[in-house]
Amino acid sequence: MAEDKRRSEDAGDDRLNDDLADDVAADDATDADEPVSRGGTATRERARAESADERKTRKDSDRVGFFARIARFFREVVAELRKVIWPTRKELLTYTAVVVTFVAVMLTIVGGLDFAFAKGVLWVFGNPS
Repeated sequence: MAEDKRRSEDAGDDRLNDDLADDVAADDATDADEPVSRGGTATRERARAESADERKTRKDSDRVGFFARIARFFREVVAELRKVIWPTRKELLTYTAVVVTFVAVMLTIVGGLDFAFAKGVLWVFGNPS
Protein backbone atom coordinates (compact mmCIF):
# COMPACT_ATOMS: atom_id res chain seq x y z
CA MET A 1 0.00 0.00 0.00
CA ALA A 2 2.81 2.41 0.90
CA GLU A 3 4.56 1.51 -2.36
CA ASP A 4 1.43 2.33 -4.36
CA LYS A 5 1.26 5.70 -2.67
CA ARG A 6 4.92 6.38 -3.46
CA ARG A 7 4.45 5.35 -7.07
CA SER A 8 1.54 7.76 -7.50
CA GLU A 9 3.58 10.56 -5.91
CA ASP A 10 6.50 9.77 -8.24
CA ALA A 11 4.18 9.88 -11.23
CA GLY A 12 3.00 13.30 -10.10
CA ASP A 13 6.61 14.43 -9.77
CA ASP A 14 7.35 13.25 -13.31
CA ARG A 15 4.42 15.27 -14.61
CA LEU A 16 5.67 18.31 -12.74
CA ASN A 17 9.17 17.84 -14.14
CA ASP A 18 7.74 17.55 -17.67
CA ASP A 19 5.77 20.78 -17.18
CA LEU A 20 8.85 22.54 -15.88
CA ALA A 21 10.91 21.31 -18.83
CA ASP A 22 8.27 22.67 -21.22
CA ASP A 23 8.32 26.05 -19.44
CA VAL A 24 12.12 26.22 -19.60
CA ALA A 25 12.07 25.34 -23.29
CA ALA A 26 9.53 28.10 -23.93
CA ASP A 27 11.67 30.59 -22.00
CA ASP A 28 14.74 29.59 -24.01
CA ALA A 29 12.84 30.24 -27.23
CA THR A 30 11.90 33.75 -26.15
CA ASP A 31 15.43 34.46 -24.92
CA ALA A 32 16.81 33.61 -28.36
CA ASP A 33 14.85 36.53 -29.82
CA GLU A 34 16.44 39.03 -27.44
CA PRO A 35 19.94 40.35 -28.05
CA VAL A 36 22.59 39.07 -25.71
CA SER A 37 25.07 41.47 -24.17
CA ARG A 38 28.62 40.14 -24.15
CA GLY A 39 31.26 41.91 -22.12
CA GLY A 40 31.20 45.18 -20.29
CA THR A 41 32.30 47.57 -23.02
CA ALA A 42 28.80 48.84 -23.77
CA THR A 43 28.22 49.53 -20.10
CA ARG A 44 31.47 51.44 -19.82
CA GLU A 45 30.64 53.51 -22.89
CA ARG A 46 27.21 54.28 -21.51
CA ALA A 47 28.71 55.29 -18.17
CA ARG A 48 31.16 57.57 -19.95
CA ALA A 49 28.35 59.12 -22.00
CA GLU A 50 26.22 59.67 -18.88
CA SER A 51 29.10 61.26 -17.00
CA ALA A 52 29.75 63.54 -19.97
CA ASP A 53 26.08 64.53 -19.98
CA GLU A 54 26.24 65.28 -16.24
CA ARG A 55 29.25 67.54 -16.72
CA LYS A 56 27.50 69.35 -19.55
CA THR A 57 24.36 69.78 -17.45
CA ARG A 58 26.30 71.17 -14.52
CA LYS A 59 28.05 73.71 -16.73
CA ASP A 60 24.75 74.69 -18.38
CA SER A 61 23.08 75.27 -15.02
CA ASP A 62 26.03 77.38 -13.87
CA ARG A 63 25.69 79.67 -16.89
CA VAL A 64 21.91 80.02 -16.70
CA GLY A 65 20.69 82.94 -14.64
CA PHE A 66 18.43 82.85 -11.62
CA PHE A 67 15.28 83.99 -13.44
CA ALA A 68 15.91 81.58 -16.32
CA ARG A 69 16.04 78.69 -13.85
CA ILE A 70 12.77 79.83 -12.25
CA ALA A 71 11.14 80.09 -15.69
CA ARG A 72 12.42 76.60 -16.58
CA PHE A 73 11.01 75.26 -13.31
CA PHE A 74 7.55 76.63 -14.09
CA ARG A 75 7.68 75.29 -17.66
CA GLU A 76 8.50 71.83 -16.29
CA VAL A 77 5.71 72.08 -13.70
CA VAL A 78 3.18 72.93 -16.42
CA ALA A 79 4.49 70.08 -18.59
CA GLU A 80 4.05 67.62 -15.71
CA LEU A 81 0.57 68.92 -14.89
CA ARG A 82 -0.47 68.29 -18.50
CA LYS A 83 0.45 64.61 -18.02
CA VAL A 84 -1.88 64.27 -15.02
CA ILE A 85 -5.15 62.43 -15.55
CA TRP A 86 -7.58 64.78 -13.84
CA PRO A 87 -10.77 63.37 -12.28
CA THR A 88 -14.11 64.22 -13.76
CA ARG A 89 -16.54 66.36 -11.75
CA LYS A 90 -18.51 63.26 -10.72
CA GLU A 91 -15.35 61.45 -9.54
CA LEU A 92 -14.20 64.54 -7.66
CA LEU A 93 -17.54 64.83 -5.84
CA THR A 94 -17.45 61.11 -5.02
CA TYR A 95 -13.91 61.31 -3.62
CA THR A 96 -14.80 64.40 -1.62
CA ALA A 97 -17.89 62.72 -0.15
CA VAL A 98 -15.85 59.65 0.82
CA VAL A 99 -13.21 61.77 2.56
CA VAL A 100 -15.77 63.93 4.41
CA THR A 101 -17.70 60.81 5.52
CA PHE A 102 -14.52 59.10 6.72
CA VAL A 103 -13.43 62.19 8.67
CA ALA A 104 -16.89 62.49 10.26
CA VAL A 105 -16.86 58.83 11.32
CA MET A 106 -13.35 59.13 12.78
CA LEU A 107 -14.33 62.37 14.56
CA THR A 108 -17.32 60.61 16.09
CA ILE A 109 -15.20 57.67 17.26
CA VAL A 110 -12.48 59.86 18.77
CA GLY A 111 -15.05 62.20 20.37
CA GLY A 112 -16.92 59.24 21.87
CA LEU A 113 -13.73 57.72 23.26
CA ASP A 114 -12.68 61.10 24.68
CA PHE A 115 -16.04 61.50 26.39
CA ALA A 116 -15.94 57.93 27.76
CA PHE A 117 -12.40 58.29 29.10
CA ALA A 118 -13.24 61.67 30.68
CA LYS A 119 -16.24 60.14 32.46
CA GLY A 120 -14.09 57.16 33.49
CA VAL A 121 -11.38 59.38 34.98
CA LEU A 122 -13.96 61.40 36.91
CA TRP A 123 -15.55 58.17 38.18
CA VAL A 124 -12.16 56.72 39.30
CA PHE A 125 -10.78 59.87 40.92
CA GLY A 126 -14.09 61.34 42.06
CA ASN A 127 -15.84 64.53 41.08
CA PRO A 128 -14.35 67.41 43.11
CA SER A 129 -17.36 69.72 42.63
